[in-house]
Amino acid sequence: MLGGKDNFAVDREFMLRTLQGFPECVDIARQNRLFLYRAVRHLVRDAGIRQFIDLGFGLPAEDNVHQVAQRFDPEARVVYVDIDPIVLVHGRALLADNDATAVITADMREPESVVDHPDTRALIDFAEPVALLFLSTGHYLKDSDQVGRGVRHTVRHVIDEVAAPGSYLAFSQIVHDDPARGAEMSELAEGSGIPWQTRTPAEVDALLDGLEPVEPGMVNLRDWRPDPDQPPLEAVPAPLAAFVGATDEELGHYEYGGILRKP
Repeated sequence: MLGGKDNFAVDREFMLRTLQGFPECVDIARQNRLFLYRAVRHLVRDAGIRQFIDLGFGLPAEDNVHQVAQRFDPEARVVYVDIDPIVLVHGRALLADNDATAVITADMREPESVVDHPDTRALIDFAEPVALLFLSTGHYLKDSDQVGRGVRHTVRHVIDEVAAPGSYLAFSQIVHDDPARGAEMSELAEGSGIPWQTRTPAEVDALLDGLEPVEPGMVNLRDWRPDPDQPPLEAVPAPLAAFVGATDEELGHYEYGGILRKP
């Protein structure tokens, strides 16, 4: 959906099936990726953040976090976190010659394993503000997961308990204003073996209570400081072209998020 080459036949087949019922997914994925650029740019250029932890960063695409951050500050440091072995192989190959980045194997549901990892400790100084990126991953962590392994637990441990005041959280996830319609997407994903919870915006806000939203607050990502002059994404593959622009019809699902600050 981002126009990249690092994907597999099973991914392409799954998305073509999913788009029949949820055609807005292409726009959502692309809006989230464009938000990543604007969020990281703001955190480095305007908020002075120099260190990042990216949870569940996925297969590499264009303008990854370190590439955006180091464009505005060459000294910016990034720790990428994932548990998928294929993602880790690709990520380490991409970053082999970049000493200011690390790719670690850890489960985002177990934030202690992220914070205490030796590669994290080598790059991240938790006495100084840090940005935690939780982009388009919150819907994979369900409220029904065993206690201590959900979104709030991870945010509370890293931001509330470990990070210095003045740290930031960049967060986004797929939402629907209608819980029943959101449940349909959750059921589709679950039926394909993907843990998933489409929340309402109010449910997301409740998970992040206590942090201060940065203007314009938590919104549909396409409305978070839109910038028509930011670097564009690659064009989508031809089989997906018909789905571009589906969110213009206000079908309901959208990526909700923003940046929040620890007081």
